[in-house]
Amino acid sequence: MINLTIARMEREHLEDVAELERICFSTPWTYENLSDELDNDTAYFFVALDDDKLVGYIGVSVISDSCFVNNIAVYPEYRRQGVGKALMKIAILTADAMGTGFISLEVRESNYAAISLYRSLGFEEMGLRKDFYRLPKEHALIMTKNFPKRD
Repeated sequence: MINLTIARMEREHLEDVAELERICFSTPWTYENLSDELDNDTAYFFVALDDDKLVGYIGVSVISDSCFVNNIAVYPEYRRQGVGKALMKIAILTADAMGTGFISLEVRESNYAAISLYRSLGFEEMGLRKDFYRLPKEHALIMTKNFPKRD
């Protein structure tokens, strides 16, 4: 059983997050890309920790009344243990707290586990980006969760 904590990403996490990117993605964000996000006023990045070990992360951008998930990654040995769901929940809470109208993301159309997770959290398929991903080339589903209208 893991002892999961979600925290804001800090500089001390950058090496581990960059390593996780290299493991999970064919075109990973670099250390420098991730470091730049720490100074970006529209970016909110969070890490999932099992005690002190980084096991996942998520980054979102909030621009005007919109929120977009930039990336979410979980170490393979920590998948299907609630880490991704906890990270998505903090992203949803952040988007809602910032007053956005929705949170949206792209996902490989073959990533059935992620699609199932997003659907369980209220995301709906809103469109398709043809050949969005490289290495291998694949379409992306656009999935969005809308928030109730505010007064």
